[in-house]
Amino acid sequence: MNNIAVVILNWNGKKLLEEFLPFVIKYSGNAAIYVADNASTDESVTYVKSAFPQIKIIENIGNYGYAKGYNEALKQVDEEIYALVNSDIEVTENWLLPIAGLFEKDQETAIIQPKILDYYKRDTFEYAGAAGGFLDKYGFPYCRGRIFETLEKDNGQYNDETEIFWASGACFFIRKNVFWELGGLDEDFFAHQEEIDLCWKAFNKNHKIKVCGSSHVYHVGGATLKNTNPKKTFLNFRNSLWMMTKNLPKGKLIPVLFIRLCFDGIAGLRFVFQGKFAHLWAVLKAHFYFYIHLFKFLNKRESKQYKNYYKTKSIVYNYFIIGKKNFNNSL
Repeated sequence: MNNIAVVILNWNGKKLLEEFLPFVIKYSGNAAIYVADNASTDESVTYVKSAFPQIKIIENIGNYGYAKGYNEALKQVDEEIYALVNSDIEVTENWLLPIAGLFEKDQETAIIQPKILDYYKRDTFEYAGAAGGFLDKYGFPYCRGRIFETLEKDNGQYNDETEIFWASGACFFIRKNVFWELGGLDEDFFAHQEEIDLCWKAFNKNHKIKVCGSSHVYHVGGATLKNTNPKKTFLNFRNSLWMMTKNLPKGKLIPVLFIRLCFDGIAGLRFVFQGKFAHLWAVLKAHFYFYIHLFKFLNKRESKQYKNYYKTKSIVYNYFIIGKKNFNNSL
């Protein structure tokens, strides 16, 4: 495991580092451990230097968010495999061993995630990644173990090693050479769905993305930006449209984007009926940003886009109309 770098991105997360960094140190063997700090103002860096002098610290000069924060930090990391780990992740004993073994066994595998379970409900999958992610035809992400807000219990049903479409940025392993071959994370995204965008680019270049079910971690979720925050709504809606503009196959770009925009309109009406007017404004603002930057993201399109990017046609239809809320019966 001496070729793995565990890189924890931090912004004003001193309390999270106090709680979760000891687990990373205890259970990560001889892997290198870094804290990449996004110009925190809460003494995070001072704390790490004092309490854990063996940890390497990378200090970014601004709060760059997830995408640029990691891009800048990883330029200073020499190990062959990057493990991008959220500061609110509790790792477990031997969590790295099966992942390192899978990378060694299959050289075509470029990206891996472990099972991600809920920190508070430890027998239940966590929203951000669960047991590996997929997209439907209209770009809606879902996971083995999580469809929209429905979370499955972990009964060992996903303890396998299998290919997925996207791995969660909450705990994301990627080969160094592949990360830079793909150009790193798209910094325009700032945060949210940039890992799905990166995985889509990897998919279009024939790299394998897998989940390693014999490794698991626990995720608090929403520690930096909670689901109730309209900014999170804005980032998710905007970034999803940008991601689809960059990666949808040529013949599907216009029709799929049109239908997705209609879905977004329905979501906006739902926020109205719920009295969540700040979230409605977040959706409208996301669409405004999408339109004014449309040509920029059209210019980011790769020459090769595969048509078979989705596993099911409409997870929205299956979930809300038919009522299929379990991954294994939703396809």
